[in-house]
Amino acid sequence: MVPLLKSSYRRKLPHLQRDNKAPFLTFCTFRRWILPEWARNIVLQCCVRAHGWTVDLYAVVVMPDHVHMIFVPALNQLKSEVFPLARITKAIKGSSAHLINGKLERHGQVWQEESFDRVLRSSEKIEEKVLYVLENPVRKALVANWQDYPWLWHNLPTTPTGRK
Repeated sequence: MVPLLKSSYRRKLPHLQRDNKAPFLTFCTFRRWILPEWARNIVLQCCVRAHGWTVDLYAVVVMPDHVHMIFVPALNQLKSEVFPLARITKAIKGSSAHLINGKLERHGQVWQEESFDRVLRSSEKIEEKVLYVLENPVRKALVANWQDYPWLWHNLPTTPTGRK
């Protein structure tokens, strides 16, 4: 009898980046762990802290088990190059995981290693994509209006619903 061979699968998605183009980034908690509310506060703070440093952040929403962000990577003045998407993602996930683990008094994985991103096309309107991100808590039936969800932030003067 021939033994069955186990196959292994390891995801390594390409992470494409284009200067002055906004990626739509999603990253998920390890094993889809539900973040406690205090941890969602930490994650939101880490995402917003990147604004003006490594990214020009348009929107972020921290869901119970994943995060959506839309931003344009900023220019690293020291290297005269755009901050790499991998560095941006690693900084946000790393700092938030460190703070969450510190509060839990543990070591361990908070985020899945892989993240998902796609560069928004020129024909896609940033405002529409931001609204799509902001409406995520409504689509998941967490709130009736996105404005009532505490773990989101956006940086547009107005949104299609007219409220900042």
